Amino acid sequence: MPGVVIAGTHSGCGKTTVTLGIMAALKKKGLVVQAFKAGPDFIDSGLHRVITGRPSRNLDLWMCGKDYVGSVFSRHSQDADFAVVEGVMGLYDGTLSTASLAAQLNLPVVLVVDAYGMAETAGAVVEGLAAHAEEKIEFAGVIFNRVASETHYDRLRASVLGVKALGYLPRDLAFEIPHRHLGLTVAEENPLAGEQVDRLADAVLRHIDVNALMERSSGRKQHYRRAKFGTAARAQTVVAVAYDKAFCFYYEDNLDLLRDEGAKIVCFSPLNDEAIPEGAHAVYIGGGYPELYARDLSMNQPMLGAIRLWAASGKVLYAECGGLMYLSRGIRDFDGKVFGMAGIFPFDTRMKKGRSKLGYREILLREDCVIGSKDAVVRGHEFHYSEIIDGSHVGPEVAEIYSVRNGAGHALREEGYRYKRALAGYVHIHFGSNPAIARTFIGLCGEKGT
Repeated sequence: MPGVVIAGTHSGCGKTTVTLGIMAALKKKGLVVQAFKAGPDFIDSGLHRVITGRPSRNLDLWMCGKDYVGSVFSRHSQDADFAVVEGVMGLYDGTLSTASLAAQLNLPVVLVVDAYGMAETAGAVVEGLAAHAEEKIEFAGVIFNRVASETHYDRLRASVLGVKALGYLPRDLAFEIPHRHLGLTVAEENPLAGEQVDRLADAVLRHIDVNALMERSSGRKQHYRRAKFGTAARAQTVVAVAYDKAFCFYYEDNLDLLRDEGAKIVCFSPLNDEAIPEGAHAVYIGGGYPELYARDLSMNQPMLGAIRLWAASGKVLYAECGGLMYLSRGIRDFDGKVFGMAGIFPFDTRMKKGRSKLGYREILLREDCVIGSKDAVVRGHEFHYSEIIDGSHVGPEVAEIYSVRNGAGHALREEGYRYKRALAGYVHIHFGSNPAIARTFIGLCGEKGT
């Protein structure tokens, strides 16, 4: 499959802008583009979908392993003309870096360099990054971001030896994605207007040699052992997935793996709907920005009542991060205002001015639950600005059933709150980290609640 990995010198160098621009330019040329995102990121993946019209998949070697990652890449790019993988942080940052992913997928790297305040020194930066490679990777070229003028680009291009200069994006490019505390604004809030995307695509086609980029990435073979996916042999199970501006952080693979086990995904909005979809067998509430919509969520009493009744009836319910906040007694926002939530778990949550938790997580299940059996190990990541306050984390009917370690293997804390067959935690679990997760989840949906 022809494709490239868009990598950068560091976070904030312009990887996402260049990635979105290349995708938009390829779409404008009439190609079907499949997007991927390295690492545990929901926001960039959502923006990819806006540009390509296809779901973007996360490729994470730490959470899921090389065979699963390779199979996901193959599975979702086989009907596309070109694959674009957006890297994470700097090219070599992390034990399993963007460079490691490029080597695993056998894809060439397009390096993005922020040229603001720099000219000939750029050549040394590119040469150093190319020479540093410990993995067997190939550089398709370099793209400079925030270039002041054609003269500036000429100096940059002349300084680069051994790696092809593919072009640049100008400093005065009228393209910006709004930010907030977790990062870029999510796709569900429509941060990318159509004309804005058109301008970005035109800028790429004008200043970047897209044809050369495609030629330098064609005809490459990927080498991996295929992971096994489900066959959807079971009778169809309806999984109601909370999806709106407040809840939109899901690994697309999690939904795919549920479908592979026989699930029909039906979306509903905790913001706007008054009931869980009729005929649902399970409810899945992912992360997002419930703190920004806490007032509206709190005012939707019919939905909060339906969620409370669902959990009390012993039906399958899984929630993570923002979903955990929704199932707590209440959310205290950045201004200190408290808004009542479902109250399934005996604690409140509050927003902090600074980040609370960030990083990879490995979970050992100490008891059976809706995502696995006792002693099963699952992996995911954690990224949030909220914390649990005001109440015991456990009670007569609530248990903490996760033992959590970070990516380095250091023990962190007990977590994972279970009430009957409702389970919630802060960790965004990737179902691809353990093939039994989706199978267990769907298998429990046919059992009578307690």
